[in-house]
Amino acid sequence: MDFILNEEQMLLRDMAARFAADARARQEKTPEEPGRRWSRFAELGLLGLTLGEAHGGLGGGGVETMIVAEEMGRQLLTEPFVPAVAMVSPLIGELGSKDHHEQILPRLAAGEVLVVPAFLEPEARYDLAQVATIARADGDQVRITGRKAVVLNAPQADLLLVSTRSAGATGAMEGISLYLVPCQAPGVSLRAITTLDGRPAAEVNFDAVAVAATSRLGSAGTALPAIERAVDRGIAALAGEAVGAMAALLDLTAEYLRTRKQFGAPIGKFQALQHKLVDMRVALELARSVAAAAAMAVDIPDAELRRRFISAAKVQVTRSGRLIGQAAIQLHGAMGMTEEYGAGRYLKRLVVIGALYGDFAHHLERFAATAEPAGLPN
Repeated sequence: MDFILNEEQMLLRDMAARFAADARARQEKTPEEPGRRWSRFAELGLLGLTLGEAHGGLGGGGVETMIVAEEMGRQLLTEPFVPAVAMVSPLIGELGSKDHHEQILPRLAAGEVLVVPAFLEPEARYDLAQVATIARADGDQVRITGRKAVVLNAPQADLLLVSTRSAGATGAMEGISLYLVPCQAPGVSLRAITTLDGRPAAEVNFDAVAVAATSRLGSAGTALPAIERAVDRGIAALAGEAVGAMAALLDLTAEYLRTRKQFGAPIGKFQALQHKLVDMRVALELARSVAAAAAMAVDIPDAELRRRFISAAKVQVTRSGRLIGQAAIQLHGAMGMTEEYGAGRYLKRLVVIGALYGDFAHHLERFAATAEPAGLPN
């Protein structure tokens, strides 16, 4: 597969790399409010990356999203770029009404409002059709009752994009609808948690939460295919983020082997450790290749082909992340386990990415269930 960035994409990569490095340096020097960092994303146009120009965006696709996510992973940034920009913005653009487009999308691009997805439920594992959160009509309103698990960045969000069941039994493919729910609406309660890698998240309960019927995105009961596309976009972006984290961890490890001395010589001179480093490099390049394929696949209309490439990426990125993370800790020795040193933080990020939106076993099974395609279009 021919994958070469064009001039605009290279400029985006350079800008994102400078911005992410500066954001991390600022955070380590003087921690600042998350809202201020998010505003700088907006100032550079990154929050409108996946929106059309008519809505104040840049019209980027999967490749552009991957480019930015990779630089965020390299610097261990925790901003909600993947849930908000890679997943929610295109979903509102696809299913939203004219009012949604006019009232919400420009504000998303400007960083004035944060919307994150709330799709997964405690008993659902990774099955997006396992929706037990109920939406019942009540006059010109809808009342939502249910619970969502591990909603990333929910404590910072203004609105949640919630999958609900308006018809059918739990697990049915039909009958799923999407609603925009204000986080401050009566009946919404959050139990804040922090993920292993330091991302803010929450378990969210909805107790007969009243929202306007016009807050629904798209037609009633038909949202599941769009939700699946949004989650696949998120997985592709996370694959890019993982590649950035793996590349930074490999660089960190290589530098340590060059400077750490034992028996009067840098330990990187020892052939056994060089072999380990080569294994890490091979794993990184495998992950980079499948992440690029996934980024290209998110925008193709063939759902089965998209699922195959996305799941292949998740499987390989999880495998590579585990190999690189564990080898880095081993090569660093006890230093790699300290909180102050970066190696452990990168490993935590890779572990979390491996679990988000489907773990290794889930995506291996999904990959095996799809038909083998002829390949991606050029």
